[in-house]
Amino acid sequence: MESTSKSADNLVIDSNEAVEFKLIREASDINNDSLIFKPVMSHQIFGAQETIFGYKNLKVSIYFSAAQLNPYLNISYSEKVDPKNYNSVEADNIHGILTEKLEIKFNQNLDEFINSLDKEVKFKPPGELKETFTIEDEDPNSIDGAIREREFELYYCEVTTPGLIKYHQRLQTFILWYIDAASFIDTDDEKWKFFLLFEKYKMDGEMMYAIAGYATVYEYYAYPVNIRPRISQMLVLPPFQRRGLGAALLSGIYNHYRLIKNVTDITVEDPSEDFQMVRDYVDCKNCMELKSFQPESLWSNGFTPEMVREAAETFKINKRQARRIYEILKLRTVKKENENQYKQYRIEVKRRLNLPNQNEQNKLKKLEAYMSPQEISEIKAAFVLSDGQRLSSLDKSYRELESIYERVINRLDEN
Repeated sequence: MESTSKSADNLVIDSNEAVEFKLIREASDINNDSLIFKPVMSHQIFGAQETIFGYKNLKVSIYFSAAQLNPYLNISYSEKVDPKNYNSVEADNIHGILTEKLEIKFNQNLDEFINSLDKEVKFKPPGELKETFTIEDEDPNSIDGAIREREFELYYCEVTTPGLIKYHQRLQTFILWYIDAASFIDTDDEKWKFFLLFEKYKMDGEMMYAIAGYATVYEYYAYPVNIRPRISQMLVLPPFQRRGLGAALLSGIYNHYRLIKNVTDITVEDPSEDFQMVRDYVDCKNCMELKSFQPESLWSNGFTPEMVREAAETFKINKRQARRIYEILKLRTVKKENENQYKQYRIEVKRRLNLPNQNEQNKLKKLEAYMSPQEISEIKAAFVLSDGQRLSSLDKSYRELESIYERVINRLDEN
């Protein structure tokens, strides 16, 4: 029995290691291992342990054609568990799990998939072209590190856009591998809007497209006749990351909504740390153009209603985010060797960070009039930090925040 259990352990595979992706532009890409990219997570597909049972030397290859996102699946392994030897326990049905969780049908015939690549040239992105821009990137085919120019196009779509729903059904599968707590959206709701980012390139003299990333935005109602767009999901696919495309995609969304008069502000649903940094960078670059955010105003006036107004009217930035941008841009002007200036900045930010704690203390003081001394003592012991604990926690929060701000500042200084 022990040997059987040991053998079973050898048949438990890390699903993050087993799964690999490729975006296929031409048939030769099938055998080009440099195009492989891996999932960041797989618990939303294979469960909390992120494992697949029943195989040795397992490889789950999920390929998509780069434009139309036609999916191909190949599952290879050297050994598969025999239920007769494991108390009728069967290997995980990988194809079944992927089909159920991703809600798409896979082609498992490689020849058919390769033949379908001929239709890629006919693909045209759905929706309305909003922006075209170029980036400079190192040419992978150059031996001397030559720089090439790459062209990208951003498209705006609604649920009624021809071809969008079926295309999005394939595209959205990526979020389960890269965004924690992700879920598919209800595309029957016309308040959903879509921004699709494509690379536009030439191959054999033909103009082609490759999907690079996308974002979904939900347009909430805001009294009395306004809308408040909320960015729900945004993903730049791994082969296109670290090239400034996340900032370009977010800027494109901003540029679309800033022209709509009844948009109050643009919000973000549960932003990850990485997304928040992109947001901070884009908002800082924008606000650096505004009069109220110039260095002299940051120090002479502090955080003012004029900053809130100008950020909201020009870039649809809400008050909370405007305050954050103010703090980042102000830190950028701090000369840390100037101890008084640096201390003044830290005190200002810590005062803002301490507001929730101060509010709780004020609420407790109001309640004390209705409580006995023993009840007050018990509540303070259970929920109220000592002065030492509070100051230590506040200092830790500040240091973490400054570290994040510094990363945004470094990116601003690089560009």
